[in-house]
Amino acid sequence: MRLDDSRESDNIEDRRGGGGGGGMPLGGIGVGTVVLALVAMYFGVDPRVVLNQASHVSAPAPSATQHRPPANDAETKFVRKVLAETEDTWQKIFRQAGKQYEDPTLVLFTDVTPTACGTGQAAMGPFYCPADHKVYIDLGFYQELKTRFRAPGDFAQAYVIAHEVGHHVQNLLGVSAKVQAARTRAGEREANALSVRLELQADCLAGVWAKNADSARHILDQGDLEEALQAATAIGDDTLQKQAKGYAVPDSFTHGSSEQRVRWFKRGMASGQVKDCNTFQAKSL
Repeated sequence: MRLDDSRESDNIEDRRGGGGGGGMPLGGIGVGTVVLALVAMYFGVDPRVVLNQASHVSAPAPSATQHRPPANDAETKFVRKVLAETEDTWQKIFRQAGKQYEDPTLVLFTDVTPTACGTGQAAMGPFYCPADHKVYIDLGFYQELKTRFRAPGDFAQAYVIAHEVGHHVQNLLGVSAKVQAARTRAGEREANALSVRLELQADCLAGVWAKNADSARHILDQGDLEEALQAATAIGDDTLQKQAKGYAVPDSFTHGSSEQRVRWFKRGMASGQVKDCNTFQAKSL
């Protein structure tokens, strides 16, 4: 990605190695167990349910050897620039539609942190909390993305942020509230299907962002698109389930198959239009 001339967002809350719940390891959760916990979430557990359950688990005191990373480290600067690119792009898209975009806050944390949705854990991977309009990420996930998911590259990392910001866009547009209300009335199978459509729409919105940001500021290099598609493939429900137990159970999908995630990201990337991301009206995903 070409971000050298990009501004850095100020909407970053850095809790790494500090107070407020950031930097406290939860029980035996570490890098080695991140994938297992992620797979559990992808099997159909609503993130808010996992968060609320986690809030009842007490955490030990912060480690004396843990230190806050420098505010100007390369990873932090990259995240700031990607978030700024999403802000500039979505502000323009909303303005063109006669709406006002509200920038989300991106929280950097280590291991575990409090959120308005309960206690967030690094083991859940990056997530968005609609109750406080914040995206949460432990940057250790990027190492997992590279080594365990075999999805390296800066645009793969940007895709992760863009997907979570896509959930913020859904929240602002009222989509998230409608889906959550429908899920509470539905059976497990239908609730999972609604979750898949919500997640695939966020993938599509990530593509919309990429298309518009690149058209305006030429931020993509050759091979960047392939990096994002590799990341989308790596975290498809079918891929994760097959890695975990050797087979996939489509009725339990909550985020969509690898093929679906790639297809909807590419659809958003091709058109650059929010209207083309209506997964809820699509007859086929």
